[in-house]
Amino acid sequence: MKMQNRTPEDWLATASTLSSALPYLQRYAGATVVIKLGGHAMGSAEAMEEFARDVVLMSHVGVNPVIVHGGGPMIEDMLARLSIPTTKKNGKRVTDAATVEVVEMVLSGLVNKRIVQAINGQGGKAIGISGKDANLMVCEQTDPELGFVGTPVDCNPGLIRALHETRMIPVIAPIGAGREGETFNVNGDTAAGAIAAALKADRLLLLTDVAGVKDGDGNIVTEMSPDVIRQMTEDGTIAGGMIPKTETALLAIEEGVRAVVILDGRAPNACLLELYTEHGAGSLIRRTRP
Repeated sequence: MKMQNRTPEDWLATASTLSSALPYLQRYAGATVVIKLGGHAMGSAEAMEEFARDVVLMSHVGVNPVIVHGGGPMIEDMLARLSIPTTKKNGKRVTDAATVEVVEMVLSGLVNKRIVQAINGQGGKAIGISGKDANLMVCEQTDPELGFVGTPVDCNPGLIRALHETRMIPVIAPIGAGREGETFNVNGDTAAGAIAAALKADRLLLLTDVAGVKDGDGNIVTEMSPDVIRQMTEDGTIAGGMIPKTETALLAIEEGVRAVVILDGRAPNACLLELYTEHGAGSLIRRTRP
């Protein structure tokens, strides 16, 4: 059915947009793009549907997308419903044996399958896994005082590559496997960075609830080098919750990811704007200009 109430100028603008996207469609054909999904994009059915549609479009035009998701608010809600007390140390959740069971249940079950269902509902072929599957993400304990919180030390991306060969879209819960059979809760940004590094991804997109990295005047910095990131962190311009995201970006680039983008997941079609338009979206971090 044709859409009504659109003028010829509207259709011409749409055609122009599609035409201008051609070089970028060609540029990213066959590229691996890891997307960390969190924040607003997970907060409503409408946002999830839009995100899923964008991912399916990317897949259809030749991109190999990998979704790594968080789920902190959902974990908090389930812990409260089960009357399991939770504490934090320096802003990080202390994850005891009871808590890690809930974390795995929520992330690998409720949250993961919701994303899978949304992508499949838009015509994609998504499959949900966690870092424990095929030892995708082997971890060591980050800090004994945090309990079962893990840091990835070995990523084995063979499973992801096998799924891409069959045009499947991996949706990964940030749950890691310990060397002694433990289950570890892994920060979603950290997991996405480690997986992107193992894949030598072309892009790592960190979807957040802010428009990007801001300078001292509050303006978004559209392109940055690792040296600029370090300087802005040292002088306090980058602070608070942006620090772990930029640290993830620096580590990913050091390990072979071509570029990392911190962008606003609340913006409509944020991933498409970043990949397929000249101006992009958010803050692009890469070692040097090509």
